[in-house]
Amino acid sequence: MARRPATTKGFKRTSALLTGRIRTASESRGFAQSKLLTHWAEVVGDDIAAIAHPVEVSYARGGMGATLTLLTTGAQAPMLEMQKEQLRTKVNSVYGYNAIARIRVTQTAPTGFAEGQVAFGHRKTDAPKEIDPSLKARAVETTAPVADEGLRAALERLGTNVLTKAKR
Repeated sequence: MARRPATTKGFKRTSALLTGRIRTASESRGFAQSKLLTHWAEVVGDDIAAIAHPVEVSYARGGMGATLTLLTTGAQAPMLEMQKEQLRTKVNSVYGYNAIARIRVTQTAPTGFAEGQVAFGHRKTDAPKEIDPSLKARAVETTAPVADEGLRAALERLGTNVLTKAKR
């Protein structure tokens, strides 16, 4: 039987080269399933992935009932705290059994501040909307009698904001 010539010419896929390194790195942090790290947004959803990411899985002495440590910002910690049970269910669906018994929310990495610098994507803010000139003129006209320049400018901004919101 004739041997088929290799079509890759000695090259390998990037995924084949990185699989071992990813597995080694994730297992050093306690992640038996690297999918939890590589597909975090798919596992927990985009809204949670934007505010938190997994840092470590630590196992109890018996081997069952692991603790998943999540890194988040201080402002998002209470929101994440309320969703612990739903997160635990989603994460355990990756493992296929009740591997994660507890979720711990931290605002820094357990190994120190150098690794705990949070770089989460923030919600995009809309560009400032164009202000209607007639509303601006109305705010200027209303605040014209005010003698203090700083107070008049602040009242103009307030009036413009109020009139813009009322128009919507």
